Amino acid sequence: MGTGPAPRREVVTGAPTGRTRAACPDSSAHDDAAVRELMRRQIRSGLVACSLLALPLGLLPVLFRLLPPGDVRQGAAWLLLGVAPYPVMLATGVRYLRRAERDEDDVTGR
Repeated sequence: MGTGPAPRREVVTGAPTGRTRAACPDSSAHDDAAVRELMRRQIRSGLVACSLLALPLGLLPVLFRLLPPGDVRQGAAWLLLGVAPYPVMLATGVRYLRRAERDEDDVTGR
């Protein structure tokens, strides 16, 4: 049970390509403002997504109390717990992802 050969290490010998922070010393203030704006937008999007999930899922106990007792209540409970939350979660996730990508593209200028 010996160990195999050590993984090969890659060494970068070329000069860096593209723009670096050293090439644009004035950009640090702009970059900091852009990062703060992106973080603000992400926090807002996250809070909206959490609210959109918490509201319908938090109202499920109220719906259970409104259902008539008996077999109908059991079937509806399974339906509400087993089927209804998933489209809501999927739609909220897709909306959040698109919003996050759009915010990032707006801030980076793509």
